[in-house]
Amino acid sequence: MNTQSNTAFSLLALAIGAFAIGTTEFSPMGLLPNIAHDLGISIPTAGMLITGYALGVMLGAPFMTLWFGGFARRNALIFLMAIFTVGNLIAAFSPSYMSLLGARLITSLNHGAFFGIGSVVAASIVPAHKQASAVATMFMGLTIANIGGVPLATWVGQNIGWRMSFLAISVLGVITMLALWKALPQGMVAQKPNVKAELKVLTRTPVVLALLTTVLGAGAMFTLYTYIAPSLTEFTHASPTFITFMLVLIGVGFSIGNHLGGRFADLSINKTLIGFLVLLIVMMVSFPILAQSQIGAAIALVIWGAATFALVPPLQMRVMSVAHEAPGLASSVNIGAFNLGNAVGAAAGALVLDLGWGYSAVSFAGALLAGLGLSLVLFQIKRESSPTQALQQCSD
Repeated sequence: MNTQSNTAFSLLALAIGAFAIGTTEFSPMGLLPNIAHDLGISIPTAGMLITGYALGVMLGAPFMTLWFGGFARRNALIFLMAIFTVGNLIAAFSPSYMSLLGARLITSLNHGAFFGIGSVVAASIVPAHKQASAVATMFMGLTIANIGGVPLATWVGQNIGWRMSFLAISVLGVITMLALWKALPQGMVAQKPNVKAELKVLTRTPVVLALLTTVLGAGAMFTLYTYIAPSLTEFTHASPTFITFMLVLIGVGFSIGNHLGGRFADLSINKTLIGFLVLLIVMMVSFPILAQSQIGAAIALVIWGAATFALVPPLQMRVMSVAHEAPGLASSVNIGAFNLGNAVGAAAGALVLDLGWGYSAVSFAGALLAGLGLSLVLFQIKRESSPTQALQQCSD
């Protein structure tokens, strides 16, 4: 695939897949009240649909990446999207909460491996000096999902039915498979990975600390994001239309933050993490106050969205840099860690709600997780500055 148009089509196919995955991951957050009412469950119980998805990503990322490591990459990506499509179809026709939860688990298995393998594919079809831009193009689909896909799925779910949202996403999965089959070259076969050696890299202390930082940063984000629809209803008495608009603004914040995080991380990973974690803490503590008005809520959520996604580039870079012998696996596992944070955040929000502390406490719980993440970043900086640790890392 040598022509510029073919390369662009290949990257577009990967971006469509990222868009579909991002939409199915985040859209239930705006539909929790609808799903809970339809299935006769509580909103915290419905929130476990997000927790279950996140746990599936965490478990599926390393397994699926290693399983497909020696396969033709086009075939691997198509098969992963087939899993995605089947999972969303099952979700659309689920008769009960448990079947819907099972469908979410099936859907989640493709997530980490798709982004891990997709990153390698994106980098391999362009010249070396354009590899970072190619990978960013694929992840742009994830960002656009938060601006367009998630709000649209929320609108469809609130006005037509949440099942129709999952059905539409499954159609998008079929489109992605066709695009991948048409666009990607057939001869892209990776060398079979040394499973034992690559897994050993993940046990190193710097790698473990970097992954844990991702868990805490993502946990802080998803504590509030999981319950954003009922939180806005509580604070602003928001209509479904207003909630959809807020999801669009959050997506705009995500895009801004993703761009800023990448730019600043090129200068300093640690300073970027510290700065945006502090901003995230400030926004989550002040959100219950600012959200008393709709304008305040809108401003707060744009800044909050920027702070959360600005953490993604430096977190990804940190993990890949300390696991340089297995960057593909580390990249996939870091996505799993991000989704473990998703589960931690959703569970933390459910806990404070079950305790009767209200939606203000949900935001405060997220700030606490961000504070723990900040403490861990500072600990890693101190550890890396130690002469003893520097010698150990050199010997590794």
